[in-house]
Amino acid sequence: MTVTNVINIAPKDAWELMQTNPKAILIDVRSDMEFLFVGHPKGAIHIAWIDYPDWTINPNFTAETRKTLLGGLSSASSLQSAPVILICRSGKRSVEAGNLLIKNGFTEVYNISGGFEGELDKQHHRGNINGWRHENLPWEQC
Repeated sequence: MTVTNVINIAPKDAWELMQTNPKAILIDVRSDMEFLFVGHPKGAIHIAWIDYPDWTINPNFTAETRKTLLGGLSSASSLQSAPVILICRSGKRSVEAGNLLIKNGFTEVYNISGGFEGELDKQHHRGNINGWRHENLPWEQC
């Protein structure tokens, strides 16, 4: 599968893809503090897209993702058959990160719609409309 845009995927579909495709990896692109203290999907690999102290885009994001994918694979051509699933708080930063990966040759990149915490509801709370936790998918917290 080769795509030119990030593919939005529902949290439950992302979990199923991870269970059925051993090459699929889930990368949580949130900050260190979000990953550690808010919680993260079970099995997620943390590679921050934007993080403190400068809150600038991680200049090594693509390289770190590539290194994670290749960890034991013999060639970069394996990137074309390995799904990369990205998650952030609500599904916006992960689209930006996914677009960069596609621009740099990744061919199967997914964004979990609703992210980990979901969109804001009318009371400006997360977790009530959509997202990984809203779907009661496995997650852990430090």
